[in-house]
Amino acid sequence: MASNVNPTVRRRRLGQELRRLRELKGMTAEEVAERLLVSQSKISRLENGRRSISQRDVRDLCGVYEVEDQRVVDSLMQMAKDSRQQGWWHAFGDVPYSVYIGLETDAASLRVYDPQVVPGLLQTRPYAEALIAGALPETMPGDIEKRVQVRMRRQERISAPESPLRLWTVLDEAALRRVVGNRSLMREQLEYLVEQSQLPHVTVQVIPFDLGAHPGLNGQYAILEFPDASDSSVVYIEGVTSDLYLEKPADVQKYSVMYEHLRAQALNVDQSRQFIADIAKDYARL
Repeated sequence: MASNVNPTVRRRRLGQELRRLRELKGMTAEEVAERLLVSQSKISRLENGRRSISQRDVRDLCGVYEVEDQRVVDSLMQMAKDSRQQGWWHAFGDVPYSVYIGLETDAASLRVYDPQVVPGLLQTRPYAEALIAGALPETMPGDIEKRVQVRMRRQERISAPESPLRLWTVLDEAALRRVVGNRSLMREQLEYLVEQSQLPHVTVQVIPFDLGAHPGLNGQYAILEFPDASDSSVVYIEGVTSDLYLEKPADVQKYSVMYEHLRAQALNVDQSRQFIADIAKDYARL
C-alpha cells in the first residue's frame, strides 16, 4: 500500500541534510567514500536524492560525520525509512520518469514551456493515447495504457479541492497546430485546454509563429517549486534515455529568467485563450 509519504521528496531532503553534515565536517565526497570503501558516485547520488538510502547508510555516514546528538541520528534514520516507501506511481510498475512524478506530486507550483505538444497535465485521454503511441511506436498497447493511466492520475493535482497545483504553461503555436491523432481529436483537446485555462490556478499563454526567434527555442523544460522553504526549486529537462535535473541556484535562476522572458513575449492570457479557441474552430471545419 502506498502511503501519504512522498519517498522522492524524503530522499531529497535527507540527501540535502547529509550534504550539510558533510560540509560542516569539512570533508569532500571523495574523502567520505574512501572512509566507507564505496564509490564517490554513490555518495553523490545519496546527496542528490537520486538513489534510495538505507538506514545502514545513514548510520555509517553519521558515524563518519561524528554526529553526537542521537535525536538527529534518529530523525535521519526515520527519513531513510520513509524514503524507501512506495509512492502511488509504483502501483503502475516501472515508470520511466518516476523521480519527476515524485517531485511533481509534492510541488506547489509548476512552470512549463513546451514547443511541440500540449503538456501532460492538460492533455485529454484520447490525445495522450495518440501522442504516446506516436512518440513510442515500439511500445506495447498494455504499456501505452499504463502510461496514459499514470498521466491521468497526475492530473488529479490540478483538480485537487485543497492546495491544487499552481500551473503556468507557455506553449509554442506548433503544439496547437501539430495534428496528434486527427482533427476531431485536436478540436476536443484545444477546447479542453481553453476550459482548463479558465481555472484560477491555471495560466496558459501562447507564443505565435509570428513572434519569430524567442528564448524557448532550445527546447522543453519545467521549473518546480515546493511549499517547504527547505526544498530548493528544480529545473526538469526530459530526455530520450535519461532526464536532467538542475538544482544549483544559478541554473534555476537562469531558467527562471528565461521563463520570464517567454511570459513577457507570449500573448497575454485573454489573447492566448482566443487564439486557441480560433484554432479549435479551424479543426471543426472538416
